[in-house]
Parts: sequence; structure tokens; C-alpha cells
Amino acid sequence: MDEHLSLTTATPPSTAQLVEALLFVAGEPVTLIQLAKALELAPDTVEAALDTLAALPGRGVCVQRLGDRVQLVSTPAAAGAVERFLGVQASARLSAAALEALAIIAYRQPITRAQIDAIRGVDSGGVVRALQARELIAEAGRLDTVGRPILYAVTDQFMHQFGLTSLAELPALELPATA
Repeated sequence: MDEHLSLTTATPPSTAQLVEALLFVAGEPVTLIQLAKALELAPDTVEAALDTLAALPGRGVCVQRLGDRVQLVSTPAAAGAVERFLGVQASARLSAAALEALAIIAYRQPITRAQIDAIRGVDSGGVVRALQARELIAEAGRLDTVGRPILYAVTDQFMHQFGLTSLAELPALELPATA
């Protein structure tokens, strides 16, 4: 039998397979409502399909939730192979200073650059700009005080890069009080 013919006569895909296919081609986080509309299904049905996908063991991809959005991503265990395949350079890694500032922002957000400087004990302007350029942090408003300094918070890109669905998943950490 011709392989192409067997594809057309195959059993119709399950809802979980359809959801996975949409997440695969989306390339960015989508909402449950977007998936439900595209599949012409109830959101509860799509949610059940997402739960089915999330429960599948031993795969190279997994379902990641970012607030009310969902995305198909490679598993953390596959990160090394994916980086090698994509040619990610070691220079793409964050510096110790950037990681330090990023941790402070993640745990204390929203936070001003002056508050970050006070915790780190050094000027963080360059590091903050670098983190913004990588879209790991973004402006989250302004502090209602003299000069109205910018408040910073982590982004969905941060959540995605570190495999988090919520900041509550960050390990417990005690930081010194800010001025």
C-alpha cells in the first residue's frame, strides 16, 4: 500500500494530538481559548487534552504554561543537545553579574535599579540593559516617589528560559532588606 494513501485512511487524530500539532506550529505561547476556537471545541476539552499531553512520560517535548498561555517546549533534559544542534555559543550564557541581578529582580519584583544597586553594592546599569536586551526583564511601571524611577520585573521570556510556570516555583531565598 502506498504510504501517502495510508495517511489519508488512518484513524482521525485525537484531541490531544490536534492540540499538540497546533502548539507545535504556533511557535509562541497561545491561550486555551485560542486553541479551543481553532479546534471548535469547549475549553474544558482542550484543557483535558493538555493534561493528557503533560502526563506523557519520556518525551523530548513538554507542555509549558505561562500564566494563561501554553506552549510546546523542549524538555530541560534535552537542553544540551538542542543547544549543540542550534549552535548556541558559550558566549550566549549570562554572566555572574547578570544572573545575580536577575535573581534579585525575580525575587524582589517590581524593583528599581537603585534598589538592585543597593543589594549588589555596585552599579547595575549595564547589567540591567543587557537583561532588557535579552528580554528577560522589562519595565513594570514607575515607583510613586521623587524622580519616578522605573520598576523592573521578569518577563515571560525569563519564565520560558528557566522552565517556570510561576515565580512561586523559585527556591526559597532570603535577601537582605533594601533601603
